[in-house]
Amino acid sequence: MTKHAWQLAPGVKMDEAVASEVYKIACGLKGLALHSELMIDREDCPEDLRKAVDDGVAAIAKIFTTE
Repeated sequence: MTKHAWQLAPGVKMDEAVASEVYKIACGLKGLALHSELMIDREDCPEDLRKAVDDGVAAIAKIFTTE
Protein backbone atom coordinates (compact mmCIF):
# COMPACT_ATOMS: atom_id res chain seq x y z
CA MET A 1 0.00 0.00 0.00
CA THR A 2 1.22 3.52 -0.85
CA LYS A 3 2.11 5.93 1.99
CA HIS A 4 -0.05 9.09 1.84
CA ALA A 5 -0.26 12.34 3.77
CA TRP A 6 -3.80 11.27 4.63
CA GLN A 7 -5.22 8.22 6.34
CA LEU A 8 -8.84 7.13 6.21
CA ALA A 9 -10.67 6.80 9.51
CA PRO A 10 -11.34 3.24 10.71
CA GLY A 11 -14.25 1.68 8.83
CA VAL A 12 -14.16 4.20 5.96
CA LYS A 13 -13.72 2.51 2.58
CA MET A 14 -12.88 4.65 -0.42
CA ASP A 15 -10.89 4.22 -3.61
CA GLU A 16 -7.37 5.69 -3.21
CA ALA A 17 -7.78 8.08 -6.13
CA VAL A 18 -11.11 9.37 -4.79
CA ALA A 19 -9.74 9.66 -1.24
CA SER A 20 -6.80 11.68 -2.54
CA GLU A 21 -9.13 14.16 -4.27
CA VAL A 22 -11.45 14.35 -1.26
CA TYR A 23 -8.41 15.06 0.92
CA LYS A 24 -7.51 18.01 -1.33
CA ILE A 25 -11.01 19.39 -0.87
CA ALA A 26 -10.76 18.80 2.87
CA CYS A 27 -7.49 20.75 3.05
CA GLY A 28 -9.08 23.61 1.13
CA LEU A 29 -12.04 23.68 3.50
CA LYS A 30 -9.78 23.64 6.56
CA GLY A 31 -7.84 26.53 5.01
CA LEU A 32 -11.10 28.42 4.47
CA ALA A 33 -12.10 27.75 8.08
CA LEU A 34 -8.78 29.08 9.37
CA HIS A 35 -8.90 32.11 7.07
CA SER A 36 -12.46 32.85 8.18
CA GLU A 37 -11.43 32.64 11.83
CA LEU A 38 -8.54 35.07 11.29
CA MET A 39 -10.25 37.54 8.95
CA ILE A 40 -13.83 37.61 10.18
CA ASP A 41 -14.67 38.05 13.83
CA ARG A 42 -16.82 35.06 14.87
CA GLU A 43 -19.62 37.41 15.88
CA ASP A 44 -19.60 39.10 12.46
CA CYS A 45 -19.53 35.86 10.47
CA PRO A 46 -22.87 35.08 8.78
CA GLU A 47 -24.54 32.13 10.50
CA ASP A 48 -25.05 30.18 7.26
CA LEU A 49 -21.34 30.46 6.36
CA ARG A 50 -20.29 29.46 9.88
CA LYS A 51 -22.62 26.43 9.80
CA ALA A 52 -21.42 25.35 6.34
CA VAL A 53 -17.76 25.55 7.37
CA ASP A 54 -18.38 23.84 10.73
CA ASP A 55 -20.38 21.04 9.06
CA GLY A 56 -17.65 20.56 6.48
CA VAL A 57 -14.89 20.37 9.08
CA ALA A 58 -16.96 17.87 11.09
CA ALA A 59 -17.41 15.75 7.94
CA ILE A 60 -13.65 15.76 7.38
CA ALA A 61 -13.13 14.36 10.87
CA LYS A 62 -15.48 11.46 10.03
CA ILE A 63 -13.52 10.51 6.90
CA PHE A 64 -9.86 11.14 7.77
CA THR A 65 -7.82 10.50 10.92
CA THR A 66 -5.41 13.01 12.41
CA GLU A 67 -2.82 10.36 13.31
